[in-house]
Amino acid sequence: MRYRLKYKPYAEDAILIEWPPEIDENILQDILIFQEKIKTQYNKVIIEVVSAYNSLLVYYLSAIEDFYDKISGLKALYNSNTVPLQKKQKVWKLPVCYSPHLAPDLISFSKTKALSIDDIISLHTAPQYTVYFLGFLPGFLYLGGLPQTLHFIRKKTPAPIVERGAVAIGGNQTGIYPVDSPGGWHVIGKCPLNLFDAHQEIPSRVCPSDRVQFVSISASQYTEIRTKVLNKNYFPEPEELSWGK
Repeated sequence: MRYRLKYKPYAEDAILIEWPPEIDENILQDILIFQEKIKTQYNKVIIEVVSAYNSLLVYYLSAIEDFYDKISGLKALYNSNTVPLQKKQKVWKLPVCYSPHLAPDLISFSKTKALSIDDIISLHTAPQYTVYFLGFLPGFLYLGGLPQTLHFIRKKTPAPIVERGAVAIGGNQTGIYPVDSPGGWHVIGKCPLNLFDAHQEIPSRVCPSDRVQFVSISASQYTEIRTKVLNKNYFPEPEELSWGK
């Protein structure tokens, strides 16, 4: 499927490409295919291509002298014969402890939503969430697929510190804080894994188009896994699927 894209100068060395403003897996697939085509075709003249829900941002090595020429080239590349995205879709089963002593907002979230903690756990662990992109913080996963029952407006006053590993809900999204950070989402659990490590060759193992499913664990299991992470750089292996399954 071809989309009517918008191309805009973003800075003297960057062009923004926009898709329809929807969170949609077909758009995600189209974005990632175009991203790979740009990286392959223009690898000698670009720094990077950054994806988001509905856009790509193309950074060039030097200032762009003729935006019209660059945009014409990108349009032609997008409309060229599509090369199938040759990759496996990974499914990450990420452990989460839904215990009030690790999740400071869980009880208030439960009361406000009129849901039991068991109901919240059941709803939150049921879907396989799609990873649309990484941003806000290094390694922060933007996930699509949160059940509507769990949608909840962000806090009016953000917490000054949300701890690394906090699993939280904000609006129609859920995610895991990869580092300590201020944050306005409601923390309902905690993951013992390190989702981002700048000292590793691959700082973030989870990538756009991957899927994430949360698995409920006990407080003792949390401590056990966290000890493995601290001592051995532990991270679970994913399952692999063909794209779109």
